[in-house]
Amino acid sequence: MSNLQSIKQRFEIIGNDVHLNRALEKAIQVAATDISVLVTGESGVGKESIPKIIHSLSHRKHNKYIAVNCGAIPEGTIDSELFGHEKGAFTGATQTRSGYFEEADGGTIFLDEVGELPLTTQVRLLRVLENGEFLKVGSSNVQKTDVRIVAATNQNMLEAIREGKFREDLYYRLSTVEIHLPPLRDREEDIHLLFRKFASDFAQKYQMPTIRLDDGARDLLIHYRWPGNIRQLRNVAEQISVLEKERNITAAKLKSYLPEDARSVNLPAVIPSGQGRQGDFSNEREILYKVLFDMKSDLNDLKKLTLELLKHDDAQQVQEDNEQLIQKIYGNNESETEEQSAIAVLPPARTELDVSAPVSQRPSGDKYHFAEEIEEEETLSLQQKEIELIAKSLERNKGKRKAAAAELGISERTLYRKIKQYDL
Repeated sequence: MSNLQSIKQRFEIIGNDVHLNRALEKAIQVAATDISVLVTGESGVGKESIPKIIHSLSHRKHNKYIAVNCGAIPEGTIDSELFGHEKGAFTGATQTRSGYFEEADGGTIFLDEVGELPLTTQVRLLRVLENGEFLKVGSSNVQKTDVRIVAATNQNMLEAIREGKFREDLYYRLSTVEIHLPPLRDREEDIHLLFRKFASDFAQKYQMPTIRLDDGARDLLIHYRWPGNIRQLRNVAEQISVLEKERNITAAKLKSYLPEDARSVNLPAVIPSGQGRQGDFSNEREILYKVLFDMKSDLNDLKKLTLELLKHDDAQQVQEDNEQLIQKIYGNNESETEEQSAIAVLPPARTELDVSAPVSQRPSGDKYHFAEEIEEEETLSLQQKEIELIAKSLERNKGKRKAAAAELGISERTLYRKIKQYDL
């Protein structure tokens, strides 16, 4: 534990969350080895601290440590940046250049946002991981390097693999050991500690009194979702430190510095018992789909009864079957909803149809076209409901597609595709 505390002090890591401590302990344990490490977690949780800890505690600590943001390098030049190039390899290559893997020989390379690597670069990286070999762009001479690779990503890598954006063999080669850093909203006890540290740092930096939060502001701080995690918390602390003359901050004042689309508190959603016929659901979307499927099944049963009524003249038997179906669907629930009533009851007037008369001789009034209406009511299209759900979510989130995707439980890419597909 003393070793863990010394690491926190050395790298200015604040907090005592059990998941944070476990991540740091894993980093300390693997540092002495040369195995590859994949650091996962949302953007802004401090993933860059883990490779620094690993390098500083390894036998490579006296050699180079190079951090590369894979998402910030253009696709056309990333191979040259990582592996170097020969003179004349491409337009503008006026001289031979060494890449990061050559420069970091004997040291450690941190590949941040590794999920953004192009597939062609992923092939080259896999070769380095497997046998330490690489080729400069425009060269046929194989070079060797002895580099420890620590990668990080905020993406769901298994989803990226399914979508064909990331090589499965490279993922398993990088994630020999996976270290996950928890989001700030899951570290409630650490949030105020971090805020106080940032407030103190900025007070010294700008030579002004330290800001302090009252009880209401502290409660809001702890229960806010913090989608930007530690980076967002630090920015808020700096803004308040610079802009507020009154150093005692209230909840109303703190709230003005938090984005409106993320002010909802971090509380669990409670689903009342009895919703849905069977199983438990984790979100409203699944509940809605379940209800829609049940409604379609009920409509099909009602349609069968209606068609039987058209074919046979035994209205009494059909009415009894209908009552049994209603009892089956809704049981003894006396508080039947309007929707249930609308679906369950067949109007008595329609049972008076003279089914013995030829179709051509039956009246063409509206009450004798209920079979066609049943057909129309049955068109409970999942695609149409999906369009309605997406449109409603976009409207609720004021057109912010990132927030709408989060609410619907789908990725932003999937939402973009659906919007284009349905011309929303």
